[in-house]
Order: sequence, then C-alpha cells, then structure tokens
Amino acid sequence: MAKVSNKKQKAKKTEFSLLAPSAQSVFLSGDFNQWDLSSHPLKRDKNGMWKILLNLKPGQYGYRFLVDGEWQNDPGCCDFIENPFDSSNCLKTVE
Repeated sequence: MAKVSNKKQKAKKTEFSLLAPSAQSVFLSGDFNQWDLSSHPLKRDKNGMWKILLNLKPGQYGYRFLVDGEWQNDPGCCDFIENPFDSSNCLKTVE
C-alpha cells in the first residue's frame, strides 16, 4: 500500500530497471498503477537492461516486475514489505 504525502509536492522522475537479457517482456506493477499487469511495459536496451521512468510523488510504493509472465523482485531492492500471497514486494521510497 502506497504511503503518499498529503502535501502538494511535485512528482519526481523515478527510474526502475532490471537486467534480464533473455526476457521477452518485462512489466512494472505496483501501488502507483493499482497493480495493473500491463500498463507499464519496460523498454529493453541492447545490453538486456530493461528500464522505465515514472513521475511519482514523494512516498513509499510497493512494486514487482512481471518478467515473461512470472513475478520477480528487483535484485537491487533493499527494502521489502510482505504481501498477502506469502511473498514480499519491493519497496521504493521517493523523497
């Protein structure tokens, strides 16, 4: 669940990335898009790095990647929050 400040603060450009050279598709799903599975596709570069840039207001957001139809946490994530599916979501803090 997102914890977003009630103050009128500007959204900040926030990058999400995942190295997955053999993946055919990578989507970002989280609190910021109501866990929609297809609204935020990442773009792959020539080295197999998938990236997306979002404008997010300051707060905390749970998220995961959907890689070729399989959930995957961000290997670069340091903070996690439990989810109701007996696993955990990554937690991104936007300041």
